[in-house]
Amino acid sequence: MTAEQNLQNLGLELPQAPSPKGVYKPVLIDGKHCYISGQGPYQTDGSLITGKVGAELDAEQGKHAAEQVGLTILATLKENLGSLDKIKRVIKVLGMVNATTDFEKHPFVINGCSELFAKIWGEENGVGVRSAVGMGSLPHNISVEIEALFELI
Repeated sequence: MTAEQNLQNLGLELPQAPSPKGVYKPVLIDGKHCYISGQGPYQTDGSLITGKVGAELDAEQGKHAAEQVGLTILATLKENLGSLDKIKRVIKVLGMVNATTDFEKHPFVINGCSELFAKIWGEENGVGVRSAVGMGSLPHNISVEIEALFELI
């Protein structure tokens, strides 16, 4: 199945692709590479999932926020490329978790996005290299921010 078919079969609703909130491009294509700027956990009503993981949110809620960031990235890809089927594979994911200093499950949280991408592009092409790190704060107190690099077909 194609990425678009997989998305449809999952029955997930994409949020609106966000517009830049600063001086940057949300997407940059360089040859066969598609860079996605850091995205936040936008929900379908336009609101953001906020709060520090380890305080206002637990690890499961953080993982859900990371999945929501993944959906935001998919929306950004669709808006700028026209179709998720133009993506060959995930190359790199950088996940940043707004977490308390004693929180240690950053990889678990970012799995929310990584597991989504694996469902969309399959285990072989949907899983790339990854970093999952904790941050003392993120813009607008969002819970998770993720940037990604994809290879185009």
